[in-house]
Amino acid sequence: MRPSEGKPRRSPRLRRATLAYIAPFFVFVGLMAMASENTTGWPPGVLYAARFAATVVALWVFSRHLRPFPARYPLASIGVGVAVFVIWILPDLLFGYRHFWLFQNAFTGVAASSLPAKLRINVPFVVLRAASSTLLVPVIEELFWRGWLMRWLIGKDFLKVPLGTYVPSAFWIVAVLFASEHGPYWEVGLAAGIIYNYWIVRTKCLGDCILAHAVTNGILSAYVVLTGQWQYWL
Repeated sequence: MRPSEGKPRRSPRLRRATLAYIAPFFVFVGLMAMASENTTGWPPGVLYAARFAATVVALWVFSRHLRPFPARYPLASIGVGVAVFVIWILPDLLFGYRHFWLFQNAFTGVAASSLPAKLRINVPFVVLRAASSTLLVPVIEELFWRGWLMRWLIGKDFLKVPLGTYVPSAFWIVAVLFASEHGPYWEVGLAAGIIYNYWIVRTKCLGDCILAHAVTNGILSAYVVLTGQWQYWL
């Protein structure tokens, strides 16, 4: 018997679906990692615009066949988004502990914006950054974390796993990995991951998670711009 015999092969449909859920996320994160090194010499604003455009293209190329995800519980999802925003900023407002070593070290980084001062007063860039956080990031992250990974951890043929299926190991792995994505804000990232995971289990609808996530990021973007708390835009 040849080594490949007896091993399940992924169907073209499963491969296409996998790319639809994960490719835009990896394009965005991969370009973000490259931008942090910035060996191109391009200005940070140009690099961010290029990352935004490339991610939109990736969504079009890989994910355009996905059917829309209308929210089933829009008002409740908006409420969830507002609640996550409050959880995100309230600990710092009340206790100001972000300088503690658990949240400021070589592993997590520090809660400080990487945006040059001139970009903070560049209106087109700020609008693009806010639009990306509000309209783009929630889509690519929810496709990846709760649309794909949470199901893939339950069954490698994730299309056979209904959205919102609850398996404790998958639930908590996704929550922890989601937290790790947020660096020095890992503890509120963990809380957000738990809440968003609960919401997909509760609603069985990715559209509700996208809406909740978009509300969180949209309010946070407005808060950053209006109060000058740029550290929330790492």
